[in-house]
Amino acid sequence: MPEISSFYGIKVYINFREHNPPHFHAQYGEYSVIIYIEGWIVEGKFPKRALNLLLEWAELHKEELLIDWNLAMDQKLPQKIQPLS
Repeated sequence: MPEISSFYGIKVYINFREHNPPHFHAQYGEYSVIIYIEGWIVEGKFPKRALNLLLEWAELHKEELLIDWNLAMDQKLPQKIQPLS
């Protein structure tokens, strides 16, 4: 599962050959979530502050996330995305 970004202890990944709808995975310590890119639906648990940072980052990079999703579905390495600063 390639890491596409990392910031404030949050690591963001996209898997190869995943199921639709487009989504990404994130980990923060012992917590993990799946975020669906359309609508920002969340599965899993994350501390509220970390989740807010993650969703802020995702909104800023939505187009890049969709590009990376398509690359990963074609078994190509997704591009790194700038961290939240």
